Amino acid sequence: MKSYENALWDEGKLYVAGVDEVGRGPLAGPVVTAAVILPKDFSVLGVDDSKKLSPKKRDELFDLIMENAIAVSIGRREPDVIDEINILQATKAAMLDAINGLSVRPDHVLIDAVKLDKLEIPQTSIIKGDAKSVSIAAASIIAKVTRDREMVEMDSVYPGYGFASNKGYGTKLHYEGLAKLGPCPIHRRSFL
Repeated sequence: MKSYENALWDEGKLYVAGVDEVGRGPLAGPVVTAAVILPKDFSVLGVDDSKKLSPKKRDELFDLIMENAIAVSIGRREPDVIDEINILQATKAAMLDAINGLSVRPDHVLIDAVKLDKLEIPQTSIIKGDAKSVSIAAASIIAKVTRDREMVEMDSVYPGYGFASNKGYGTKLHYEGLAKLGPCPIHRRSFL
């Protein structure tokens, strides 16, 4: 999981940021991105693609990553922006925000499956990067836990859609809520 990072560190690139997103597919809620710079000696076991981990394990790793990372930053775009500029452009904009929000400027950025044309820092786009790069995996965990916690809160603000359990994805309960209540303010109109 450190081969990309090790190669860059060997080239003298001290600060390598991993970047990932969560929430491109849901019908509701924001798209959330994270950028994470880990130290060379980062050795927390179990850091992997957030989709492969249990919620409990993600929460544990979230805390360990936050404690050990050199820098962490979150980016996001709300449903109205997603509807206006499309999910891919919203994701890219949120990724740029996360990178630019880091307290330390990265020497190189590793990104899960996306190329950022407006990024002025060297970058490498890695298909399935969250399963191949520890930095991208760490970013996927930070983004996922951040978004999931918010969607649990949204369940009490907008009850009837099952946001606490489905996190805005199109489940049976979510579609039943939409049929009964119509869309709420955090629904992506372009996805319905």
